[in-house]
Amino acid sequence: MTTPDERYLLIRTPPPLEAYLRLRAESGLTRKRADQAQAALTGSWAAAHIQETATGCPVAMGRVIGDGGWYFHIADMAVLPDHQRQGLGDRILTDLLESIRSHAPAGAWVTLMADPPGRRLYNRHGFRETAPDSLGMALTL
Repeated sequence: MTTPDERYLLIRTPPPLEAYLRLRAESGLTRKRADQAQAALTGSWAAAHIQETATGCPVAMGRVIGDGGWYFHIADMAVLPDHQRQGLGDRILTDLLESIRSHAPAGAWVTLMADPPGRRLYNRHGFRETAPDSLGMALTL
């Protein structure tokens, strides 16, 4: 029997464009066009994805957007349904946070939008709701 570490390989780059689009769609995130996805991938401050070693197929991803000095936002955390509950989201988030910690100044602000399935993971990593002091807001154009 193989261990999770043998079954999966963490790669510190975004997944290829087609895999990014597939991961978003199949994990329940909103679908994006290829031009949107390409801009997102090239505009990332940091990214990581996990591929299944047996198939070479990307099965999980996450990325950081931000200014590299003060603000960092975790985005696109996704794990394919057949690979959930294997600790893959935890591996990606841990790696992204380590990257931020090693490059950001003390007191840097790390944010994310927490959908219900990821809230326990984010809580385990120290994320806390900011309301009522501050409240996340969004505008869709």
